[in-house]
Amino acid sequence: MSKVWLITGSGSGLGRFIAEAALAAGNQVVATARNVRQLDELVGLYGESVRTVKLDVTDEPQGQAAVDAAIDAFGRLDVLVNNAGYGDTRPFEQVPSDEFRRLVETCFFGAVNLARAALPVMRQQRSGHIIQISSLGGRTAFPGNAAYFASKWAVGGFTEGLALETAPFGVKVTALEPGGMRTNWGARAHANRPVLLPDYEPSVGASVKQMEGYWGNESGDPVKVAQVVLQIADAETLPPHILLGSDAFHFARQAEQARAAEADRWHAVSVSTDVDAVGPVPPFPTI
Repeated sequence: MSKVWLITGSGSGLGRFIAEAALAAGNQVVATARNVRQLDELVGLYGESVRTVKLDVTDEPQGQAAVDAAIDAFGRLDVLVNNAGYGDTRPFEQVPSDEFRRLVETCFFGAVNLARAALPVMRQQRSGHIIQISSLGGRTAFPGNAAYFASKWAVGGFTEGLALETAPFGVKVTALEPGGMRTNWGARAHANRPVLLPDYEPSVGASVKQMEGYWGNESGDPVKVAQVVLQIADAETLPPHILLGSDAFHFARQAEQARAAEADRWHAVSVSTDVDAVGPVPPFPTI
């Protein structure tokens, strides 16, 4: 059955692939971008099946206007894809506070703003699906993108909590956590990298050098990811988190195993803080 989609960040990258896949499958789409001229080709190809809306996801009234546009044009909203976001690879110390905040406002609060606008509609419909395009960076982290990782970890917690709240009235919430994809994301995230302070060369510098050969050769195919998103929109039973890509699966499993091992090593210290624990705090584990 045809559905009504609202997709943020539809002008390029994964959001564009998702919009094209949804339209090709016969759905109606509200495609959004900060520069709506990027969406002219979609209108030319799909006509009345697509509406374009100028949207900066950090602007809450604009998010509400995008949802209103879906209702005005198509009468309902079935799928919200929170895709808009970007990275910024610099040491935390070299990121001005306003730029750190701007990234988190986009990657995290943008999803919050759109969910806040869409949820009343979906609740009244007793159906709907909010799909958050998160990242492997919502499960682990690497040097040089602290704001991005902070926002994606926040998206994961927001998704889990919201999914539990909305399940009783038929609204699903899912975070997709892809690894690297061939969307030019990595090159854009590193485009404005400053000269590193020497103390960050062993961490951020080494990470960037390791990734330079990976950009353009990422294992993830955004066309295939978009097809998975289509199927997720129709699925009845889903977990709150889904990894996409062999690299995402490998690094997330590696990170989870390391965290579990550390939790076990620190178990005695952890339980020593209980009210009924007996004795002093035990010695900390050694490396």
